[in-house]
Amino acid sequence: QITETGKGEWGKSRRRKGAMVVSVEPHRHEGVFIYRGAEDALVTLNMVPGQSVYGERRVTVTEGGVKQEYRTWNPFRSKLAAAILGGVDQIHIKPKSKVLYLGAASGTTVSHVSDIIGPDGLVYAVEFSHRAGRDLVNVAKKRTNIIPVLEDARHPLKYRMLIGMVDVIFADVAQPDQSRIVALNAHTFLRNGGHFLISIKANCIDSTASAEAVFASEVRKLQQENLKPQEQLTLEPYERDHAVVVGVYRPLHKSSSK
Repeated sequence: QITETGKGEWGKSRRRKGAMVVSVEPHRHEGVFIYRGAEDALVTLNMVPGQSVYGERRVTVTEGGVKQEYRTWNPFRSKLAAAILGGVDQIHIKPKSKVLYLGAASGTTVSHVSDIIGPDGLVYAVEFSHRAGRDLVNVAKKRTNIIPVLEDARHPLKYRMLIGMVDVIFADVAQPDQSRIVALNAHTFLRNGGHFLISIKANCIDSTASAEAVFASEVRKLQQENLKPQEQLTLEPYERDHAVVVGVYRPLHKSSSK
């Protein structure tokens, strides 16, 4: 691992008078950071210092006499990281957020969401695959702000007793009826004025249509469910024929007093 002394495989350049110059600066998305070293990297503040989740590099930076450990966030393994590096305007996931994550898999991205929201936030991580679910449960053992839910996201009523109202839904379920799955969960758990982020894999929905046509069709389905898309971003060069759609659910209109 790289430490504040600049050891490790990244500690080969950016030296000033023989010393490694490393620093971490806040990204414009609150709770996300950029590591400046031999290579720049997207990072999150490790909620469980000393522990990697999926073999990712950890970097320690000393600022003002305080050591802080960060985990590198690989955009080739995380759609959310790819969206952030692709310049998405809003992720709506920030410290203290309550997040419903559909399609949590083994918990790779969920662990970074856990870092971002911190000890005062909560991420409800829904995953139906038992193999991935086992890994997810192990990640949650060390991270008290992750609540694993081993259920099918198509049936939110099965887990409604486990989950409170949330501020944000993130979905990466790669199913043909993904828009419907997100809508069902939004109607059940997402507060009015809350936000959603959906990763859409075009050939998962319709392998015969162009990616652009699939994205446009999915956006129309979301609009019919009171999910109002505000932004769409392709995930090139990290993923082919993927887009992330970000929007607001039942936008709160300021009532005009008469």
